[in-house]
Amino acid sequence: MPSPTASPIDAHIGAVFIPVRDIRAARDWYCRLLGAEPTGEILFGHIYVVPMRHGSGLVLDSKDFSGPHDRKPLFHFNTTDIAAARASLAALGAPHGDIVDGAFLMFKDPDGNLLMVADVPPAPPAPPAPPAPLSVTAPAVAAPVA
Repeated sequence: MPSPTASPIDAHIGAVFIPVRDIRAARDWYCRLLGAEPTGEILFGHIYVVPMRHGSGLVLDSKDFSGPHDRKPLFHFNTTDIAAARASLAALGAPHGDIVDGAFLMFKDPDGNLLMVADVPPAPPAPPAPPAPLSVTAPAVAAPVA
């Protein structure tokens, strides 16, 4: 296996984009889902960044929506209480499946995007990037004094 090399790309997902039909309706729905206030502005008329407490950002984008996106879940939200998460989805009116293996369930947002909520341990952290190679330059040689 090749050894890891330094990369200008960080081993962290900065944001996940979710295609939506109506940016304002999606903003309100996702904020209700996550218990967040719909603060911030809609950028460029089609992008809203959902306020998140931890980890990656969640970006709703209504430009060029060509959904629904429901073959595989786009990602999963974490929970420590899968039964409470299911009850919350039911109260929100989100179509959802049964709890599988006592740990996760699938649900759809109003645009038909398939998502998941899971009670699973966090992913292990990425190993630290190796240090950048040292740059060695020859010392400057002073010109002889005449």
